[in-house]
Amino acid sequence: MEEKIIKEKLVEYFLKYLGIPSQSDDKNKEVPSSIGQLELGKVLGLDLKELGLVDISINDFGVVQARLPRRGEGQKSLGWVAHLDTVDVGLSDKIHPQIIKSYDGSDIRLNEDVFFSTKENPEVLAYIGDDIIFTDGTSVLGADNKAAIANIMTTLWYLKENPDIDHAEIHIAFVPDEEIGLRGSRKIDFDKFKVDYAYTIDCCELGELIYETFNAASGTLKIKGVPAHPMSAKGNLVNPIMIAHDFISMLDRAKMPENTENREGYVWVTDIHSDVLNLSLDFNIRNHDREKFEASKAYLYKITDLLKERYKKADIEIQIEDVYDNIADSMNDENKVAVERLKEIFDQLEIEPKIIPMRGGTDGSYLSKVGIFTPNYFTGAHNFHSNKEFLPIDRFYKSFLVTLELMKDKKL
Repeated sequence: MEEKIIKEKLVEYFLKYLGIPSQSDDKNKEVPSSIGQLELGKVLGLDLKELGLVDISINDFGVVQARLPRRGEGQKSLGWVAHLDTVDVGLSDKIHPQIIKSYDGSDIRLNEDVFFSTKENPEVLAYIGDDIIFTDGTSVLGADNKAAIANIMTTLWYLKENPDIDHAEIHIAFVPDEEIGLRGSRKIDFDKFKVDYAYTIDCCELGELIYETFNAASGTLKIKGVPAHPMSAKGNLVNPIMIAHDFISMLDRAKMPENTENREGYVWVTDIHSDVLNLSLDFNIRNHDREKFEASKAYLYKITDLLKERYKKADIEIQIEDVYDNIADSMNDENKVAVERLKEIFDQLEIEPKIIPMRGGTDGSYLSKVGIFTPNYFTGAHNFHSNKEFLPIDRFYKSFLVTLELMKDKKL
């Protein structure tokens, strides 16, 4: 089938799913956190049925699951997981993409107020002559993760259109609320997701291959002080804001996000709410190294104990909860074939692998922890979580080719 037709199908699915706003809402603790994710899931359920998948279901949490029965003599059952939500970074939840045909290397005015500068985004110059999908400057593009959904759907469409191609048994799970703590992947019905291993397609430029992510935890420090009128405050007033100040001052500024890279971990104070009596401080802990990750948690407990000793009149409590684990910690001799297969396909397609430690996590970080090893590969997009996000269609097509070869269930 012609490359041009496949690219058109990729874009058709992508634009269709972009047209359904599905931004997740961190303030809503329900799953899914937004109605748009349910609406998108319903559309995907219908599309999966049209493509011939079976056992299609949408559970109470908005997780869409389906299965494509094996064709041929292969043995593997493989899974693909993609997330329904787009990220909330304070931009519009409505996405209005635009396609720049045969990009000429110049700066782009996305709208009257937003300018895409090649000086600030020099990576775009690698795509001169290509067709590129941009935002209109008012939102993220949503390639994270609707490019993955479109990729998977296009591959399923291609297999339907080519009945002579053998393939593995394919299990699909489209999950909500990945962007706000991998909540949706926890709601997969794993009795219906029996796979040897799985993949996510949730990272950036051509060639990125991820099987190492952060270990992640989130926490809250809660402080209840003692209020007092200034005329009687001496010896009585306990200001929760000043206690939080002491907590923050005992953190290592060199180990915060703005000062770290690659495999360097961090502690990040993300939010503070306070009045004269009660304070709540939220923070994240991240590290690729499990031992260092645990050491960071132990240090925060230690300084909290110190503050309790220093401010005996205050009520001070800290809560830390693990969010996801490093995918690499789940790789073993049996399941590493999932990564070896990716490397083999990259070589076959003449794609140079960019194996990097992801400074973040994917749904695979949770899936790998519960026994389904799930590495990750590229969508082809750049500038995720930004109104300068863009997706070169040629790289989008290369990601599709990787998915197609994986689904063919070739043995090493």
